[in-house]
Amino acid sequence: MSEIQIAARYANSLIGLAQEKGLLEEVYQDMQLFVNTCESSRPLRLMLANPIVDNYRKLQSLRKIFSGKITALTSSFFDLIVKKTREGLLFEISSAFVAQYNVLQNLENAEVITASELTDELREQFKNIATKISGGKKITLKEHIKPEIIGGFILKVRDNQIDSSIKSRLDALKLHLAK
Repeated sequence: MSEIQIAARYANSLIGLAQEKGLLEEVYQDMQLFVNTCESSRPLRLMLANPIVDNYRKLQSLRKIFSGKITALTSSFFDLIVKKTREGLLFEISSAFVAQYNVLQNLENAEVITASELTDELREQFKNIATKISGGKKITLKEHIKPEIIGGFILKVRDNQIDSSIKSRLDALKLHLAK
């Protein structure tokens, strides 16, 4: 069985258990926290995937990092995953959980990259555009500030990307002039 299938099955089981216990929103927040932590901490992902590090140390590390920040259900789930020696898949399981939750709640993630911070008015405009692209789904907008795009924006929704940045226009002009 592939890692993607394994992750999807564990995520589906956790969603079912969280719904049964009435903790779906809380567990979703926990999984978001775990995914964001892993994305910003490569050493954590490497440690969890490393077969040389014993399971006890992995479990203790997870407990120290997330102590008081996650629900008892999520903590027990982490314990179970480590005991089953699937801790190397914990990031994939958490990502699958978030994806399945989004489908369940009719949510879509969108990402906007700008050169400076967004105003509330612009944020709403980007959400409206992303809602149209996604076919009417509720949008969760992730904002990134990258001054190197100089100005404009890059909006990503699923496989769609709208690149209206000054940098991309300058690059296109440079390519055109080179021809």
